[in-house]
Amino acid sequence: MATEVEVEIVKPHTDKREYRRIVLKNSLEVLLISDPDTDKSAASMDVGVGYSSDPVGLEGLAHFLEHMLFYASEKYPMEGSYSEYILENGGQYNAYTSYEHTNYHFEVNSDCFEEALDRFAQFFLGPLLSADATMREIKAVDSENEKNLLSDGWRMPQLQKHLSDEKHPYHKFGTGNWETLEVQPKAKGLDTRHELIKFYEENYSANLMHLVIYAKENLNAIQSIVEDKFQEIRSNNRDYISFPGQPCTSKHLQILVKAVPIEQGHKLRIVWPITPSILHYKEGPCNYLSHLIGHEGEGSLFSILKSLGWATSLYANEDGQNREFSFFKVTIDLTDDGHEHMQDVVALLFKYIHLLQESGVRKWIFDELAGICETNFHYQDKISPIYYAIEIASNMQLYPPKDWLVQSSMPSKFSPSIIQSVMNQLSPTNARIFWVSKEFEGQTDLVEPWYKTAYSVEDITDSMIQEWISSAPNENLHLPAPNMFIPTDLLLKDTGTQEKVKFPVLVRKSSYASLWYKPDTRFSTPKAYVKIDFNCPFAKSSPEAEVLTVIFTQLLEDYLNEYAYHASVAGLYYDIYMAASGFQVILTGYNDKLRTLLENVIGKIAKFYVNPDRFAVIKEKLRKDYENNKFEQPYEQAMYYCYLLLCDQKWPWMEKLEVLPHLEAEDLIKFTPMMLSRAFLECYIAGNIECSEAESIIQYVEDVFFKGPNPICQPLFPSQHLTNRVIKLERGMSYVYPIKGLNPSNENSALVHYIQVHQDEFMLNVKLQLFTLIATQPTFQQLRTVEQLGYITHLTRRNDYGIRGLQFIVQSTVKDPGYIDLRVEAFLRLFENKIYEMTDVEFKSNVKALIDTKLEKHKNLWEESGFYWHEIVVGTLKFDRIECEVAALERLTKQEFVDFFDEYIRIGAPQKRTLSIRVYGSLHSLAYTSDTGEQAELNKVQIEDIYSFRRSQALHSSFKGSFGRTKL
Repeated sequence: MATEVEVEIVKPHTDKREYRRIVLKNSLEVLLISDPDTDKSAASMDVGVGYSSDPVGLEGLAHFLEHMLFYASEKYPMEGSYSEYILENGGQYNAYTSYEHTNYHFEVNSDCFEEALDRFAQFFLGPLLSADATMREIKAVDSENEKNLLSDGWRMPQLQKHLSDEKHPYHKFGTGNWETLEVQPKAKGLDTRHELIKFYEENYSANLMHLVIYAKENLNAIQSIVEDKFQEIRSNNRDYISFPGQPCTSKHLQILVKAVPIEQGHKLRIVWPITPSILHYKEGPCNYLSHLIGHEGEGSLFSILKSLGWATSLYANEDGQNREFSFFKVTIDLTDDGHEHMQDVVALLFKYIHLLQESGVRKWIFDELAGICETNFHYQDKISPIYYAIEIASNMQLYPPKDWLVQSSMPSKFSPSIIQSVMNQLSPTNARIFWVSKEFEGQTDLVEPWYKTAYSVEDITDSMIQEWISSAPNENLHLPAPNMFIPTDLLLKDTGTQEKVKFPVLVRKSSYASLWYKPDTRFSTPKAYVKIDFNCPFAKSSPEAEVLTVIFTQLLEDYLNEYAYHASVAGLYYDIYMAASGFQVILTGYNDKLRTLLENVIGKIAKFYVNPDRFAVIKEKLRKDYENNKFEQPYEQAMYYCYLLLCDQKWPWMEKLEVLPHLEAEDLIKFTPMMLSRAFLECYIAGNIECSEAESIIQYVEDVFFKGPNPICQPLFPSQHLTNRVIKLERGMSYVYPIKGLNPSNENSALVHYIQVHQDEFMLNVKLQLFTLIATQPTFQQLRTVEQLGYITHLTRRNDYGIRGLQFIVQSTVKDPGYIDLRVEAFLRLFENKIYEMTDVEFKSNVKALIDTKLEKHKNLWEESGFYWHEIVVGTLKFDRIECEVAALERLTKQEFVDFFDEYIRIGAPQKRTLSIRVYGSLHSLAYTSDTGEQAELNKVQIEDIYSFRRSQALHSSFKGSFGRTKL
């Protein structure tokens, strides 16, 4: 039996869920969460062992074990049955391995939770860890590592680990590959499977585990289920493995590391070893320091670097969560000019930290930050049960039970001495400077062994640091002003009629704008959502126009940054970005000061000007962004080509990169009035906001742009209301687009095998969704697990402006895309039998699982608003989509579903329309040559030019009809 340990767990004021901490007889500590309103139930098991415990010469063993536990167990020996059960019941699952944790998690439709939990529990009771699966999964781990080799997001953190004490586990390579899990062990006479079982038996002990269960039932019922399924997990009473001592010795400090990245751009990372803030989480030293060093308001370090034209972003945060050691990290994206002034940039950072040290710890700043954190905690949005469970389970080892929900999010004890002591650790003599740029190619003398990153190291002397500081610009760095955006009115609006408003209502329409309004009837939070879509035909009329529109939106954000940063700190956010019809303005967060921020954003658009210096910085950053597209993963490139082939009137980034160098500030000055000269505003306002307020906001925006003696905008002509249209592939035809990967260094190839099915219609939608539900896990099992084609293997639905289809996505170094395409077709032939032989019971079970998934309620205002906005922006306006699709599912017969498969998806189906995008990596260049030289087959077309193909094809009609289609 379990022991219930009485403890009051601090929870948000608005949280109606119930919590209970229990400890099972095997010492497994569990948090039970009862949420009667949930549609999904979830579990997260955190095992207190990670790659820091990998044996020397078996790097990646902990990560490899994480992979292996998914295969099969003594109780459920059928391979892949766990994932099949989860996916076929509307769920998802995953796991990750970190430095000292391995976390396993899933969520599933609530009525299937108990069986799913039983299957999950077998990971820790009786996994098979079979010899056959061992070899296959070593290949999968190797494929995962291959995916990461050309990713700076993996390369640079590993370089930081490499430059540490070799005896400290921080130094290790955590992922593992073929070399560490097969070649090296074999050379030493070790059997990897034997070592795997030994690692599992020694480390997977119940007393090192923490479990979170999130379910619909009451706490007693959940406790009974947990006791039944988890109390037999073995405990060997093993102590937590700790590695006292710092990973960085004196020789790893006060160094400058120059490293060559994969992508364009220059980055600075200044890293200090510090006392882990987890030891002082109530005092929040790193919350305080991150807030000030990462601040972007007037007088901040970033504001000064930006004004000098040296930086485009700056982040400051603690890196790593354990009790033994930690790092404080400042990451700065440099411009080309900033790269030339690296020493000045670092010196200004040191100067700002010195200013903080000399100023002392300010109580008013701590109190302001603590107040914001407290408000955010008590008014936090609900998130998916799976992510909530992961967040708690992964930190249960670090915090006392009463703070399992709060964690370090709510500093409450003002201790200037503790904050000052951590601040004093951020000294120049304690710093590690990582300077990353392609400019260092050919200038380095060392190579990191796992990812082959080229780098060099030099010591920084005290005199060098002093010289940098004395020669740095003498700028007016100062502490931030008090935050005027902190919400003070958190009351919920009472409109009287809100409960009756189920869907968005069109409450206002003119030749200038339309307004859809939806009050908050579910979430009871003092927050609002405002989206304004500026439909400006000139914004997307050519590659040049699109680039200028992007620069326009980024310049606006640049100008607003100092002012609006205070709002973001206080939980009120805005964004301005390029959209399908022009550009969009979005505001989300506490409604209290929202109108103030909105008026400033609208004012900046109305009085737009071009600062040539900032134009040059944005243009440079945009050039690097476009150039870095070629370093995307091959499967991402394949998905981009698919989008480009299917969607009419889309300009490729290659053309945008071509025109960018020729654009100057003067071009934007001329372009902006023309872009804004004709516009229509499509608006959606939702949340804790009254209808009259929503109408007042849009009236204000209309007055700014369309009224007055010299209006900025004129209404659109009926002919100018643009629509997004999608290519209609010919039925019975198969199209292939082969192309070489854009990065010749990347050995991975990729395939997107797309089957276009239909235009949005409830019955066809649910048939397609049902097929995807049934086929997702078998796709993974066959193509990844059995055939080992690649770590990235997915089957997903695709929706382009209401045109629905399926896409198989596979990335591989093992086989070329042409071969993988054949294997996808072979899988579909193999899968026919599963469709034809499905029993009535299986069919009804799958239908029920899909219905349960569809009836899942939106968890927060942003999720709900995203759903309704999609209906508005695509033009489908089917706000009752869920109810209608559930009704369609309830009418659907098994024969109708089989007929759908036969007509649209089966190999040789009469209505089948297929498009295969094949991206060939460097390993498969010969296959590319032979595939592009293939003789044409009947009903198969090889696409040689995207734009000729697009022009030659028919288009689906658009849901977004002419102006005036929607009536008030």
